[in-house]
Amino acid sequence: MHPDPTHLGPAHLGRASAVLADISIDPNTDGLPGIAALRTIVGAVMTVGLILAVLAVIAAAIVWALGSNTSNPHLAGRGKSGVLIAAGAAAICGAAVTLVNFFWDVGQSV
Repeated sequence: MHPDPTHLGPAHLGRASAVLADISIDPNTDGLPGIAALRTIVGAVMTVGLILAVLAVIAAAIVWALGSNTSNPHLAGRGKSGVLIAAGAAAICGAAVTLVNFFWDVGQSV
């Protein structure tokens, strides 16, 4: 009796895993036209995000000050929350590239 040709035994699996281990794909900067323009656009969007975060911190600080000076705890609390949220948004905008690179490196080590 001949063995079933569709049956994958341990020998076939070993060769398949060796082929999969040989695949290597890395990102490149010249694969598509417009990559340089896209980097410029992303940098501009990050700048706008940081500027808006600064504006949000200023506006929330004003709300916090008004709430504190008028003895309005609800308004003061909203201002405090706004300052923290805007500061967090600024931190995320500033660290976005570093975070993506970190998780890229983690994914490459798997």
